[in-house]
Amino acid sequence: MLMSLVTALSHSHARTADSSLVIKKTSDFKVNGEGNAPNWAAAQWFDITVQKGPRQPAPGKQFSTQVKVLYSEKGMYFLFNCTDRKLTATITEDFGALYEEDVVEVFLWPDTSVPVYLEYELSPLDYELPILVPNINGRAQGWKPWNYNERNKVQHATSTEGGQKKSMASVEGWKAEFFIPFALMNPIAPPTAPKSGTRWKGNFYRIDYDNETTYYSWQKTGGSFHEFKKFGTLIFE
Repeated sequence: MLMSLVTALSHSHARTADSSLVIKKTSDFKVNGEGNAPNWAAAQWFDITVQKGPRQPAPGKQFSTQVKVLYSEKGMYFLFNCTDRKLTATITEDFGALYEEDVVEVFLWPDTSVPVYLEYELSPLDYELPILVPNINGRAQGWKPWNYNERNKVQHATSTEGGQKKSMASVEGWKAEFFIPFALMNPIAPPTAPKSGTRWKGNFYRIDYDNETTYYSWQKTGGSFHEFKKFGTLIFE
């Protein structure tokens, strides 16, 4: 019964409701930051839109921001297409405080019986921040992956439109494309693909720092991106 429902929903539209998303399966492919692999034709774009940030009285100015998601036997693929005017990005190292500059973020919460989820961030300059976050009664702390190597390392790439990929450059937009292996999420998720019909919780975010700070999200929070109980539902086709 669940399989029939998932199939019907996926044929009608990738986004089944405001709080759920059906994710289609694909064969594995290499990411290049352009999002031009033929595999992406199977996924539909969905918008993430502005919300108020922490201690922010009103949302900032909105630029178009779209996302696609796919999954394979080995992991999950993400593609962000961000309209922009300036690359507010000066950090040139992985595991830096990327959220203090232009960034896109994915939060994945596979096992809702425990308050632990994966947070992945990628900057326009292609620097990453992958952390596991235990969130105990609102007290959240990020932990870096151990033995982060070819077995579980995220594949990632970025590109720009209308300008150079360099700090503070004027642009028309930028793309972020990345592949998160299921192996990276062990033990909060099995290192293999979820079965068809499996449901996870998750959310998608962007922060832009042009003239004013603007926070984007798929499922709206009260300000903090770490309000995991407000995440949407990801349904694996």
